[in-house]
Amino acid sequence: MQSKLTIRDINQDKAPLGEYQLSGWVRTHRQSKSVSFIELNDGSAVRGLQLVIDPNLDSYKCVAATISTGAAIKVRGQLVASPAKGQKYEFQVSELELVGVADPETYPLQKKGHTLEFLRDILHLRPRSNTFGAVFRVRSVASMAVHKFFQDRGFYYVHTPIITASDCEGAGAMFRVTTFDLAKVPLKDGKVDFNEDFFKAETSLTVSGQLEGEIFATGLGKIYTFGPTFRAENSNTVRHLSEFWMIEPEMAFYELEDNMKLAEDFIRYLIRYVLEHCEEELKFFQEREWTAKDHIQVLERVMNADFASLDYSEAIRILEKSGKKFEFPVKWGMDLQSEHERFLTDEYVKGPVIVVNYPKEIKAFYMKVNPDGKTVRAMDTLVPRLGEIIGGSQREERHDVLLQRIRELKLPEENYWWYLELRKFGTVPHSGFGLGFERFLMYVTGMQNIRDVIPFPRFPGYAKF
Repeated sequence: MQSKLTIRDINQDKAPLGEYQLSGWVRTHRQSKSVSFIELNDGSAVRGLQLVIDPNLDSYKCVAATISTGAAIKVRGQLVASPAKGQKYEFQVSELELVGVADPETYPLQKKGHTLEFLRDILHLRPRSNTFGAVFRVRSVASMAVHKFFQDRGFYYVHTPIITASDCEGAGAMFRVTTFDLAKVPLKDGKVDFNEDFFKAETSLTVSGQLEGEIFATGLGKIYTFGPTFRAENSNTVRHLSEFWMIEPEMAFYELEDNMKLAEDFIRYLIRYVLEHCEEELKFFQEREWTAKDHIQVLERVMNADFASLDYSEAIRILEKSGKKFEFPVKWGMDLQSEHERFLTDEYVKGPVIVVNYPKEIKAFYMKVNPDGKTVRAMDTLVPRLGEIIGGSQREERHDVLLQRIRELKLPEENYWWYLELRKFGTVPHSGFGLGFERFLMYVTGMQNIRDVIPFPRFPGYAKF
C-alpha cells in the first residue's frame, strides 16, 4: 500500500522521492493538449504542490471537466524533483479520483484575493483560505506550546468550571445561566427566586478560572488553566470578544518577583516555539499588507530580550516628562492606556517591560496590598507595538486584609466564603497571571482583528454556528 503524505512533509524535506498517495483540495487547474497541472493544497501548509498529469490518463480524462477550484481529489503517483523554477518538487500523477465537486458558479473561494471582511462572512469555508489556514495552524501549535511549557516545569493542568457562582473580577458583566421559562420567572418578595432554578443558585458563565485555580495551587503547588472564558461587555471592537480563551497559572509560595520571571519566560518560550514550528506561516503573514515588514524581527527581539521592570509611579513620571501629547492625559491613579504602554515599550525602554505596584483602586480585590496601603502587588507585562499582553499579581493571602477589601468594594461577602477560608487553613503567599490566548495570537501572527484568530468568534449581536 502506498504511503499517505502531507504537503507540509514534502515542503520540509521529510519525504524521500518515491511513490505516494495524496489528497486535498484543488486551488487551480490548468489544461492543455500535452499536459495538465493542478495546484493541490491539503491544509497542512501555505504552499501547495503542483500535480503533473497526462491528459490521456483514463482516471483523469473522465472527470477533467468537473475538476475546479475547491474540488476534493485523491491522487497516486511519484514525488519527483521539479525541473521548474520556484519549486523543489512536483508530483507525477498515475491515478486520480474526484472525491467531491465544487460548483464554480457558487463556490465563494475562487482563485482571487478575498478581503478578511468577506471571509468573516463565510466562517465555514475560511479555514480553506491561505490566510486562515495559516492562522489556525499557528493557533494549534501555540496551544501545544502552552501545555509543553507548563508540563515541562512541573505544573498540573486543572479544568476549572465554565458555570460558576462567583464573579472573579467583581465587575458583574457576566452571562447568566438559567433553565427558567423566561415568560414565567418565579419571584419571591419581588425578586427572582433562584432557589427554584436548576442549580438552586444564581449562576453565570465564568469570566476567569483564577479563583478556582487558587484552590488547586494551595493543594498541588503549581497549576495552570487553559479554557474558554466569557464577558458580557458590550464592546464591539477589534480587540474584544464575548468568548475567548485564557491561560492562567497559579503558584503557591510564589511572590511577585517569581511571578514576573515566569511571565517573562512564558512569553519568550511561546514566541520561540511558534518561530521554530511555523516559519512558513510567519513568513507568509509578513508578506500581507496588514503586517509590518519587520514583524518577525520584532518577535525575535522580544524573544531574546531581558524584560525591564518599572514601578507604576515611575512609569507615570516618565510619561509626564515625555513631552508627548496623549489622547488620555497622564496622572497618578489612572489605568495605563495602550498609547501609554506603547510609549514605554517602543520609545522609552525599546523592548518589553513589566510595570508593577499599581494603585489599588484600579485593580481587583484579590491583589495583595503593599505596606503603603495605596498600591497592590500587581504586574502588567508589556511588549512592543501592542502594550499589555499579560496581567497578574501576587494574591492577598491575609484573611483580615482580604475581608476588608471585599467589604470596601461592597462585594457579596457570602459568595466568597470559601475563598476567605483558604486564608484560614495553611495560608501561603501565592501568585498568578492571565494571558488572553487570542491577544497573543494577534501579536505573533500580525493579524489586526481578534475575530480573525478564533475559529468561531462571538461578539455583541453575533453568535453564528
